[in-house]
Amino acid sequence: MDTKTALFYVFSAILLFAAFRVITARSSVHAALYLVLAFFNAACVWMLLKAEFLAISLVLVYVGAVMVLFLFVVMMLDINVDRLREGFWKLFPVAGTIAAIIAVEMIWVIKRGFNLPVAAQPDPALAKLSNTKLLGIEIYTQYLYPLQIAAVLLLVAIVAAIALTLRRRKDSKYVDPGAQVKVKKADRLRVVKMAPEVAPAPAAPAGDAPQATGGQA
Repeated sequence: MDTKTALFYVFSAILLFAAFRVITARSSVHAALYLVLAFFNAACVWMLLKAEFLAISLVLVYVGAVMVLFLFVVMMLDINVDRLREGFWKLFPVAGTIAAIIAVEMIWVIKRGFNLPVAAQPDPALAKLSNTKLLGIEIYTQYLYPLQIAAVLLLVAIVAAIALTLRRRKDSKYVDPGAQVKVKKADRLRVVKMAPEVAPAPAAPAGDAPQATGGQA
């Protein structure tokens, strides 16, 4: 067994263990961390298969962005997972049946993929190109229309998510940046000239009248 085969078995074993812990961990935070570990080991397997672009995309997009955002959302929402697990065993037969159907379909597709006819000899000019450049050529030539359709669907999904989550409260205070830019100093400060006012001296009480100091003759 060479080093490449040994690394493949190591990464695959860790990947299977992490994927199993994703669905069995009681804490949602731990499940998200195990999913990050599963993505990282899947990227390592793709690196062994010389699919560098897919491996780097998996690490940057899913591990570096999506899973970190998901982890922050889970930690901020503080979801009660115990209440979500109450009806787990009631739905287990249906979930197991669907999982078995998906597994059979995946095995059938993968088995047909291994029975492909022998491909012709590749073009020597294309053999000198990198995987990333070859992938870009295939995407933007043969699969251009599916790529554009997927981009439109993602854009619609983003707009729909923003529209569904946007709730403007009536009692909230917000600042209009446009009004702040258009403001002038005369709108903020106004100098008013006023005449000085002198308060009158307080009147003396009636009982405190001054008495005569001279004696009687």
